Amino acid sequence: MLSVANAWEQRKLGEIANSFSGGTPSVGNSSYYNGNIPFIRSGEINSSGTALFLTESGLENSSAKLVLEGDLLYALYGATSGEVGISKINGAINQAILAIKPCDGYSSQFIMQWLKLQKQKITDKYLQGGQGNLSGSIIKKLVLNIPNFEEQQKIGTFFKHLDELITLHQCELKSCNY
Repeated sequence: MLSVANAWEQRKLGEIANSFSGGTPSVGNSSYYNGNIPFIRSGEINSSGTALFLTESGLENSSAKLVLEGDLLYALYGATSGEVGISKINGAINQAILAIKPCDGYSSQFIMQWLKLQKQKITDKYLQGGQGNLSGSIIKKLVLNIPNFEEQQKIGTFFKHLDELITLHQCELKSCNY
């Protein structure tokens, strides 16, 4: 039997993390592009690089927002809806990505693993027939069962290692270089 001290708590994601999405600078203004700020789009949330770069002017004159390596990134729409990852780079995000920054006492790795586990349920409920978009307000209302911080870290790390092992074995089966 669990003691009260070890009980998991139910919390909405918006209560345990701050989140924001970005925007896209006007594509008609070439001075906003080909700078040195990586512009992370939803298909690149798990990548260590980007195909597009913004200038300082592009960042300042748009709703694009900066994220840091280690921030949690969640794809809100498009073919990657519901995908989640931890940013491998510093860069700017567009409106198709929700950046999630857990408050103290909450683990990014645990939250990411929970969102991965819930992906199918979330997309089935909010993207009828594959159409529509997720939104920050929908994601912030999701309810998680959360253990204490130490347990969150252990669970998050365990599933991270499991993901890495699966990826390694998939590469071995495809004879790719890992």
